[in-house]
Amino acid sequence: MKYIIILGDGMAEEAIPSLDGKSPMQVANTPYMDLLALKGRSGMLATVPEGFAPGSEIANMSLLGYDVRTDFEGRGSLEAASIGVAIQPGEMAMRCNLICIQDGLIKNHSAGHISNEEAAELVHFLEAELGNELVKFHVGISYRHLLVMKGGSKKIYCTPPHDVPGTPFKDVTIKALVPEAQATADALNQLILRSQELLANHPVNLKRIAAGKDPANSIWPWSPGYKPAMKTLMEQYPTIKTGSVISAVDLIKGIGIYAGLESIEVEGATGLYTTNYEGKAQAAIDELRKKDFVFLHLEASDEAGHEGDVALKIKTIEYLDRRIVGPIYEEVKTWDEPVTIAILPDHPTYCRTKTHVNEPVPFLIYRPGVEPDAVKVYDEFAARKGAYGLLKDDEFIKAVLAK
Repeated sequence: MKYIIILGDGMAEEAIPSLDGKSPMQVANTPYMDLLALKGRSGMLATVPEGFAPGSEIANMSLLGYDVRTDFEGRGSLEAASIGVAIQPGEMAMRCNLICIQDGLIKNHSAGHISNEEAAELVHFLEAELGNELVKFHVGISYRHLLVMKGGSKKIYCTPPHDVPGTPFKDVTIKALVPEAQATADALNQLILRSQELLANHPVNLKRIAAGKDPANSIWPWSPGYKPAMKTLMEQYPTIKTGSVISAVDLIKGIGIYAGLESIEVEGATGLYTTNYEGKAQAAIDELRKKDFVFLHLEASDEAGHEGDVALKIKTIEYLDRRIVGPIYEEVKTWDEPVTIAILPDHPTYCRTKTHVNEPVPFLIYRPGVEPDAVKVYDEFAARKGAYGLLKDDEFIKAVLAK
């Protein structure tokens, strides 16, 4: 048996009045996911343990069976693994967004989805101007970058920028949780202010403004942590001997690397609805031929949710079905060795609030020969009647890997 998890980031939603009280998943034309729900079994999964915010880092680690209470060490250290930055003892790593601030408010978390090339120029500039023996900036992808601080304390409260669009940035700056972390909080807040001074008139931003695009006029560090001590999936689940992760997002790549998976690069993978769907589907098929387990991640639905774009979210779900699930299913159903296919989001991302929500997500698990349950379509409401019921912690990954 081989196994593939196909994850549509942020795909789940609430009922939307403009869709006659249906969700984007219900409205979207998804014949392949519906077919797999009909032939497989469905359920709901609580991906975010009590006490945690519904971030992709928590949800994705959790659905892979990790106990985030002990294994999670911040997004920064995970993303560092993806871009080849080794976190040393005594160093703290943080995700560092390039964001757009307008009239003192956080306009968006992505600087208008700034291009890789523009972002790299700005991050190299910030490293030259603000980097020193204690602080280093490392280039990631688009708006997602890395800040590493020697001697920094992770006992600080940081607000994810995608959670607070429209909020005055000064209301959500970094706060110390304990007195000994005050110096770290002060240093990071000073970096935010200095970045705003430096980026305001940078040629990249002046060109973006002239073109009617949002400038990347501030950094936003968040999700601090040290180097994690995660066991690999192979150590935890002997059924998995080899595996791969396929994603355009550094966070997911980093989780995969710490989980013992090989990160597979796909040309044209962007994390947006313009991503190379066909390339990612083919890469997943190629990896399944060679390995036992593939974790295939698509970011586009989450970004549509953060933009509050209902029509785009429907389109991304349909793209996932037609351009990812369809080609993979049509290929692997012809193989002699059976393939288990699991599909789910990591968390809901509501278009109404433009942010992540801590609610259980729908999943389906299909394997050849399984006795199906009564669920006939795949969406947030139908899956509640599935045979698996409500799962949590490592119950989902164990259900995927069950014989």
